[in-house]
Amino acid sequence: MTRSSVTQDDANPLPEALRLTSPSPLVDIGANLTHESFARDLDAVLARARHAGVDDMILTGTDLAHSEQAADLARRHPGLYATAGLHPHMASHWSPELAAALQALQARPEVVAVGECGLDFNRNFSTPAEQEHAFEAQLALAAESGLPLFLHERDAGARMRDMLRHWRDAIGDAVVHCFTADRDTLHGYLDLDLHIGLTGWLCDERRGHHLRDLVADIPAARLMVETDCPYLLPRNLPAKLKGRRHEPALLPWIVREIAHWRGESEASLAASTTATARRFFRLDEEQ
Repeated sequence: MTRSSVTQDDANPLPEALRLTSPSPLVDIGANLTHESFARDLDAVLARARHAGVDDMILTGTDLAHSEQAADLARRHPGLYATAGLHPHMASHWSPELAAALQALQARPEVVAVGECGLDFNRNFSTPAEQEHAFEAQLALAAESGLPLFLHERDAGARMRDMLRHWRDAIGDAVVHCFTADRDTLHGYLDLDLHIGLTGWLCDERRGHHLRDLVADIPAARLMVETDCPYLLPRNLPAKLKGRRHEPALLPWIVREIAHWRGESEASLAASTTATARRFFRLDEEQ
């Protein structure tokens, strides 16, 4: 990996050491670019991402408003795509009206997955019962539309696997985004033929160290990469970042870390994760 040739200027807040270029084009499968922190400089963020080799980005929809915003951005910017769904934190807001609105949104060509949806028993901002109800409804939407699923799970692996197992013959591809759980949970997902998304959590020595021993267990055809920006800024970056906002241009650093712990080259990992993401989200099909 080489640093880019962008000159130091006020328009690029990234320190020189963080101006990275992937050896092969990348797909960031989880970018929260509808977050308010990107409102003022989104065009510059996208330009830096593409200079770094991040050619395609999947914008995460976490509720109706953000799903609509993601789809609108994707319609305006080539190389951007969107998901549409309701995060388990907001599951208490599920209603027939919301289901109909999401279903209509998921029919738009720029929307490439149902989600972010799933279960989060770590914080329980919505009750487990509310989460399961909203998740089941979104599994039904995915089964009807044929779209892949973009899944969220935290401290709910056993229940997530039970629900997915029940629906497995009805739904298509599904990815557990920002995987952070243990070996048993990982292999349970792989046994269900799920895909795994990895983030900069692996770069966090406080809580992500265990992932370094697991990443080699994930088959290349099931692995994808993501920033989950503006969250989860890698803690081991070679330079400090003012403001600490994560962005897609830093995805090559995450790829470097994952490749190291998998024992393969950055170029090989970049190529395989991109091929997997393009197939999973059907990015080679006419949108």
